[in-house]
Amino acid sequence: MAGSKAIRTKIKSVQSTRKITKAMEMVSAAKMKKAQDRMRASRPYVERALQIALHIAKANTEYKHPFLAHREAVRRVGAIVVTTDKGLCGGLNTNVLRLVLAAHKEWRAKGLDVDYVAIGNKGLGFLQRLGANVVSHAVQLGDRPHLDRVVGPVKVLLDEYAKGRLTAVYLCYTRFINTMKQEQMVQRLLPLSADAMRSEATPAGGKYGWDYIYEPDAPAVIDELLIRYVEGLAYQATVENAASEQAARMVAMKSATDNAGNVIAELKLVYNKTRQAGITKELSEIVAGAAAV
Repeated sequence: MAGSKAIRTKIKSVQSTRKITKAMEMVSAAKMKKAQDRMRASRPYVERALQIALHIAKANTEYKHPFLAHREAVRRVGAIVVTTDKGLCGGLNTNVLRLVLAAHKEWRAKGLDVDYVAIGNKGLGFLQRLGANVVSHAVQLGDRPHLDRVVGPVKVLLDEYAKGRLTAVYLCYTRFINTMKQEQMVQRLLPLSADAMRSEATPAGGKYGWDYIYEPDAPAVIDELLIRYVEGLAYQATVENAASEQAARMVAMKSATDNAGNVIAELKLVYNKTRQAGITKELSEIVAGAAAV
């Protein structure tokens, strides 16, 4: 019965694994609701900052912020890569890093140098293995990312772009669609597209009900608002990625729990067959011994 004993040990091992994956599934389900609430709470801030900035810019058409300037002559771009700190969340990180790798090869093929900002331990490790130039990073953000910890590393690229040293800044992250679907994206963060921004911020009726008194002046307010808007987009990507992480981990752990149940059922079937074969063999030996006597 040595084979049966080994099978019993394996069954107990898989049962222990199933308990762990089930617990992780339940924890992720609880965290996912809070992550979705944080994600939805940050959207109105970004939208309102954009609307106010566009309203002021429309009233002061002679001023153009550096974030709206295109610089084709500069041969360097920046990219913000948002990933998770932990694994066990399916192909969430693999999918977005695959897009980052494809974009990296495309930029290098065009002769562009790339500066990276890594948000999340998985992305940082990938970029280091790739040999990329990581100018700043933020890891171990926890389940509740704080704006100040995200803004610091991102500001490095924003300052470089404002000084005219980068031709564009891209944002690579996973967008939360629903519990079963997350979309990996590589979108341009800078320069801001004035037409796209205006179409997003224009009300459905096409009319504005606004009138501001600027303090100290309109250009200073535009500068501050556009910086806050871009920083808000980076933070929004971080909380979107956090919500996607919990959803992907919940789905992955549920799949692991179900697979563990199937493995246990198969092992029990093998164990019963082995046990029955051992009993049959013993009965046959007893019968054969009795017939010989």
